Amino acid sequence: MAAAAISPGRRGRRFRIAMVAACPMPARRGTPLRVERLAQALWARGHHVEVITYHIADDEHQLGFPVHRIFGKRRRYWQMPAGPNLRKLLLYDPALAIKLWRVLSKEGFDVVHAHHIEGLLVSLPARLRHKVPIVYDAHTMLGSELPSYGPRLSRWLVGAAGGWLDSWLPRCADHVASVTEDIRDSLIGRYRMQPDRISVVMNGVEAENFRVEVPPPVDGYVRLIYTGTLAPYQDIDLLLEAFALARRARKDLKLVFSVSSPFEPYEDHAKRLGIRGAIEVIPDGFDELPARLAASSIAVLPRTQCPGIPQKLLNYMAAGKAIVSSAGSAKVIEHERTGLIVPNGDREAFAQALLRLAGNPSLARELGSSARRDVERSYSWEQAAETLERIYQQVTLRHGPEPQGLTAER
Repeated sequence: MAAAAISPGRRGRRFRIAMVAACPMPARRGTPLRVERLAQALWARGHHVEVITYHIADDEHQLGFPVHRIFGKRRRYWQMPAGPNLRKLLLYDPALAIKLWRVLSKEGFDVVHAHHIEGLLVSLPARLRHKVPIVYDAHTMLGSELPSYGPRLSRWLVGAAGGWLDSWLPRCADHVASVTEDIRDSLIGRYRMQPDRISVVMNGVEAENFRVEVPPPVDGYVRLIYTGTLAPYQDIDLLLEAFALARRARKDLKLVFSVSSPFEPYEDHAKRLGIRGAIEVIPDGFDELPARLAASSIAVLPRTQCPGIPQKLLNYMAAGKAIVSSAGSAKVIEHERTGLIVPNGDREAFAQALLRLAGNPSLARELGSSARRDVERSYSWEQAAETLERIYQQVTLRHGPEPQGLTAER
């Protein structure tokens, strides 16, 4: 896949950045996509970025910047499920820490940019020898996310452990780049971090890629679309139940899942609700995503707990879609202007919002147009890279009087 269109690098201060990604690369989901886009944007602005990551990838597309992989250079193609697992914690992450240590030993870097909590954990041992400042990229809060991966009876314990990590680990970094204001507010208000050590670096979106026109489907269905992963924290059960309620009133509704994970865990639930025949499941693909969104009338986001920002939300907005979102994921949506926000867990309200948009196409178009204008004006990866430049400047100056930043054009 081609890199996003970003303005050429400018003259001035340059940084050498070791970007740590404890995840597959490339992969079409939140964390790896943010890593890839930020690295591309920084590279385009004249900085030198090298990514240290797993040996796993979703596909063969080239990233356009140096990549160091554990277990050699050869990729293994596997759509790794989101979330923690023993293989990552006991094998991949220790190997990634060793790889980072070796990369830092061979080459000089101005800053280590560590994504997600695993990236930060992997980066901390390198401080024993390499005095390079660490910027922690906080994608989420573990106290709210980790319980969704564990057995129901142990979720309170997992959540408490995640909260303890949230209170301790970010303090180990020189600066925190928070994906949202929610994460920043939690770190300051709940965990008493100093405000001047946290900056919000919002995600961007390739808005121009989503301006596509496709012929409308002629089968008479009103299509609702959900994209991305079907991980437990996405609250897919909530979406299925809301869709079942809406479809009792309108038999012309169809729910499209354009997803990167199997639908099997939800098959029985969909059948019990009597809606399996109204559901279409197709493999996720970034190249096909703009056309799939364009062919749909309404985009849905059921997730109720989301300290970060779902990339799918920005994609929906860039595509000019009318959006129905649970409050926990709405983030940059303004209710009744750029989408419809429903209370977390309220299946009836979600269903009524779907029916309202399905029965009022002019409102759906108005909301989608406003959403597109907002995202085109305010959310780009270049804007995110500009904020990161200021963070790197701050931490390198604080770390020592003679930063190693590049001063010449590549």
